[in-house]
Amino acid sequence: MSEATASFEVRNAGLDDLPALAALFDGYRVFYGQPSDPVRAGAFLRERLERGDSHLLLAMDARGGALGFVQLYPSFTSVGTAPIEILNDLFVDQAARGVGVARALLRRAADDARSRGAVKLVLSTALDNTSAQSLYASEGWERDTGFVEYARKL
Repeated sequence: MSEATASFEVRNAGLDDLPALAALFDGYRVFYGQPSDPVRAGAFLRERLERGDSHLLLAMDARGGALGFVQLYPSFTSVGTAPIEILNDLFVDQAARGVGVARALLRRAADDARSRGAVKLVLSTALDNTSAQSLYASEGWERDTGFVEYARKL
């Protein structure tokens, strides 16, 4: 199943998409300050796809070029006693920004998560990523004001 627009489609990604996904994922990691490592990016995504422990969506143009991706991880809300999904990764290639790719990926991610029984999607983004924050708000995402997020490196 795919969601198509005039210039691109969003579809489920599989192992055949690994080269395109790895290139986008490497760009995503570089965006967040990591050194470029396409081999590492590809190995990580291969493991996710082979284990089936995440859901990957890929936006492709009419010529077969990869434009962007989203990765969702299944989880749960203990308080709500229901499944949720974590929208952990969203990235659109610089050359494909501004034409609705991220918006289409977000909408398809929500539809797919809902179809898997998730009652909520959650995400986090960098404090200075204001363009992403504007997109999320325009799509009905609400900034959490009730919880403070912590992390501990292990």
